[in-house]
Amino acid sequence: MTGQCLCGAVRFAVDEPFVSSSICHCTNCKQISGGAGTVSGRARTTAIRLLAGEEQVRTFQPAEGTAKSFCGVCGSNLFGAGWPDSEWTSVRLSALDEPVDVRPDAHTFVRSLAPWETLPEDGLPRHHGPRT
Repeated sequence: MTGQCLCGAVRFAVDEPFVSSSICHCTNCKQISGGAGTVSGRARTTAIRLLAGEEQVRTFQPAEGTAKSFCGVCGSNLFGAGWPDSEWTSVRLSALDEPVDVRPDAHTFVRSLAPWETLPEDGLPRHHGPRT
């Protein structure tokens, strides 16, 4: 799988299939996405290769939660879960070049739902914090 930021400055490949996928509704993911949260596939960090734009990647470590990485040019949200220093990385599915046949298998941090958010009746497990 390959992906990139909106402006194309950062390009990456994921060399292994995702082991899971989730929709995170935490406050940090809402703020970095500008929406209701992020949808990510979980992959081993060692399976992620930057193909271009390594010098453009910026990482922010919020006071709570894990580091979030994005393009320093266009601001596209690329990776979470502490990339590149963690064993596992959350790859933002919205940054992939082609849709993947991965269905989210959980909602996380539903305790942070905004009053305007309504979770779909999709049958997925809902966790108040991280997956347990």
